[in-house]
Amino acid sequence: MSYDNDNIFAKIMRNEIPSEKVYEDDHTLVIMDIMPRADGHVLVIPKTPARNMLDASATQLSACLATVQKISHAALKAFDADGITLQQFNEAAGGQEVFHLHFHVLPRQTGDKLRPPGNMEDAEIIAANAAKIRQALG
Repeated sequence: MSYDNDNIFAKIMRNEIPSEKVYEDDHTLVIMDIMPRADGHVLVIPKTPARNMLDASATQLSACLATVQKISHAALKAFDADGITLQQFNEAAGGQEVFHLHFHVLPRQTGDKLRPPGNMEDAEIIAANAAKIRQALG
């Protein structure tokens, strides 16, 4: 299957769709998930086309994972979290809904439960959570 240049993350990177950006470097972008399953739920995406990890290059994967680690440390600090859940889905049968490689980073507290998927969060709360992570990044 080929990469769709009109997927939502490609549109976000072209600034055609608004997003709450948390972090950016030469190779990756981190945005807040607008339907968070936990406070501080972010998405790490490569800036170059990749449908998922099955067709991503080693360079794309290593850049994403370096950013995942950096953001995870910041999210732990920002939300006084006890751990991080990392999710990554591949193809529809694997649960992937947006066909641009992305990693979900979710700060977690001991004993908490993830919220159900598909519930939009208030934009002010998303912005406040993004600010917490940006501050923790220094």
